[in-house]
Amino acid sequence: MDKIVIGKIVNVVGLKGEVKVYSYAEEPDRFERLEKIFLGTEEKNTEYAVTKVRYKGDMVILTLDGVTDRNAAEALKGLMVLMDEADLEELPEGVYYIKDLIGMKVVSDSGVELGTLKDINTNTAQRVYEVARPGKPDILIPGVDEFILDTDMDNRVITVKVIEGLYED
Repeated sequence: MDKIVIGKIVNVVGLKGEVKVYSYAEEPDRFERLEKIFLGTEEKNTEYAVTKVRYKGDMVILTLDGVTDRNAAEALKGLMVLMDEADLEELPEGVYYIKDLIGMKVVSDSGVELGTLKDINTNTAQRVYEVARPGKPDILIPGVDEFILDTDMDNRVITVKVIEGLYED
């Protein structure tokens, strides 16, 4: 079963084994709906039961089954936090997971192929689509309706509005 990265352990909290997680999930309460997580990489990871979730500012504080002291928590620092793909929730029509959009062809509203969607940055005030172009600098496109005109999942094509200065060849 595939795993999806949803955060990274950045520190420990206190003496009882809690870990501080920088969350990549768009929904702040994503961790509350998970009974288990995986720590490590997509290829090699270890399962942990989530016993408690709380928040401190933008950070998620997790208590994991079997991690009972600061030393055990310290050993987890730097590990990626993953979830089972099967635990993803059904999205409304027209809304997509980033993982499903990566690799799609990106074309301008005039039909010019710009490149391939490399990533969508969500750690900014608004989403930013990163379009890879072979042998050229990436293009960064604001992920708002004014610029993202259409997402055709059947043909794997994203159509975007190109304005002057958006990119240079």
